[in-house]
Formats: sequence, structure tokens, C-alpha cells
Amino acid sequence: MWQYDKKLQFPVKIKNPDPRAAQIIISQYGGPDGELGASLRYLSQRYTMPNGKLKGLLTDVATEELGHLEMISAMVYQLTKGLTPEQIKASGFDKYFTDHTLGVYPVAASGVPWTAAYIASKGDPITDLHEDLAAEQKARTTYDNLLRLIDDPDIREPLKFLREREIVHYQRFGEGLESVVDSLDCRNVYAFNPSYDPK
Repeated sequence: MWQYDKKLQFPVKIKNPDPRAAQIIISQYGGPDGELGASLRYLSQRYTMPNGKLKGLLTDVATEELGHLEMISAMVYQLTKGLTPEQIKASGFDKYFTDHTLGVYPVAASGVPWTAAYIASKGDPITDLHEDLAAEQKARTTYDNLLRLIDDPDIREPLKFLREREIVHYQRFGEGLESVVDSLDCRNVYAFNPSYDPK
């Protein structure tokens, strides 16, 4: 499916542990608009895309999202590596630590564990591509929010890179949706394309 380079897509080299930052960044690992949900959503949707180009688009973006998941994991790990019990308690990281020690676990910043309910796969290319456009915008907004809350440049630079990729994915999905709509008999899908109507 792809060739894996054993390096992060963008370097993550965080010098100062910061469990407070880890507690919010982890939302992009296992939160409702995070990278885990995005990768699984696109890998699931690819099968019902109407042509090879769109299947390839979904596969490309899904596998890139797995690379982003790897970056977020590295960030959370580096932000919590070597914490003392005192640092864990003082930062409020003790609740997470109790359940997961310093392991990276898919959870939202709110503490809600990842669930398959975060992904959508309807089997209709127009519906799924609209879902994908919305998903990329929600992820971009989450990165915006993280950048509003974090000052450390070692953390901000990878987050800015990830935010930029969400914008690119949004553009690619927009092009994919346009290609689907342009291939229809008329832009009113349900009135002029009976194959889209239930039998």
C-alpha cells in the first residue's frame, strides 16, 4: 500500500517536558477530530469511491494521517518522558497516569476514550467527501486551538506543520468532490441520477 520511511514526517524534538501540553495535544491522537479517527475514516471510505483516482486520494490521505498520528504520539511521549510523581501531581496529569502510566493512549483532552463513533463511512461518495471536508476543518480548528494555548516553539512548529496538512487535505477532498459532481448527469444528484436512488 505504501513505503514507510522510518522517520517522522516532520521532526519532533521537544526539550522541556510539559504534561499540561500533553494533556491537550493528546486530543489529536484519540479525540473526536484527531488523527486516529481520520486515518480509519478514510481507509474505510476508500472502498466505495467511484473510481481509482478517488480511492487513491483516500488511501494517500489516510496513510499520511497515520504519519500524523505517529507525530502526535512522539509529542505526547516527549512531553511526559521522565516526569517525577511531584510533576505528575502538580500538573493534573495524575488522573491519566493512574490509568495509563506514561503510555500513549487514544483519548480526548476531555478524558473520553477514542471510539469508532468518531468515524463515518456512509458508502455514498458525495456524503463521505462532505464528511471528509468537515473532518479536515474540525482538525484544523483543533490545531488552531492548541496553537492559541501553547507557547513553546518546540511544540508549536510540529503543530503548525500538522495544521498546514489539514488545509491541504481539505483542498484535495474539495477537488475530489468536484470531480464526482462534475461526472454526474446534472448537479441535482437525486433527481437526475436514478442509480443513486434506493430501489
